[in-house]
Amino acid sequence: MSRSSLDATYFDDIFAADDDPWDLASSDYEAKKFQATHDAIADRRYARALEIGCAHGVLTEKLVALCDSLLAVDISSKALAKARERVGDRPGLDLAQMAFPKETPHAAAFDLVILSEVVYYWGVVDLDRASEWLRDGVASGGRVILVHYTGETDYPHSADEAVGSLWSDLKSVFVAERTDRNDGYRLDLWRRR
Repeated sequence: MSRSSLDATYFDDIFAADDDPWDLASSDYEAKKFQATHDAIADRRYARALEIGCAHGVLTEKLVALCDSLLAVDISSKALAKARERVGDRPGLDLAQMAFPKETPHAAAFDLVILSEVVYYWGVVDLDRASEWLRDGVASGGRVILVHYTGETDYPHSADEAVGSLWSDLKSVFVAERTDRNDGYRLDLWRRR
């Protein structure tokens, strides 16, 4: 399968082959990155949040305490099964299979959207779809946090290309609160005008 046509099967195979792909639960690098993500948004409480690409729920565990309602989605049913094992049943937490941005939530706008390690998997059409949805799917004053590995990958885009494409489409409706480059990753925090 080409990297430009990633689908649920690709990610199901990754999670079937390894309980901790990308060392999300076991590496110091990931732990520091997840803590930095949490800390960047922990200055307020969120009524409705959406985590896109929750994988097996390592970051979800940190996010759920900041949110009244958190919808954590992933394209992979195997990843979601592992996330359910990790986070269990928690008030306000809903885990769902969704191939965002081809599929999007139809509920009211969110005041936080988390895009961690996902946007560089999307081709141009999906980046456009994501931008279009974010324009309407994020409430006024709501935030989008993007956290992505900046090293080389064989995904359709680099982190800088993918985040740059989204920003180019959204800068008229969002304000950049933070743009940080860290050891191996970038963290961007945007607020809806």
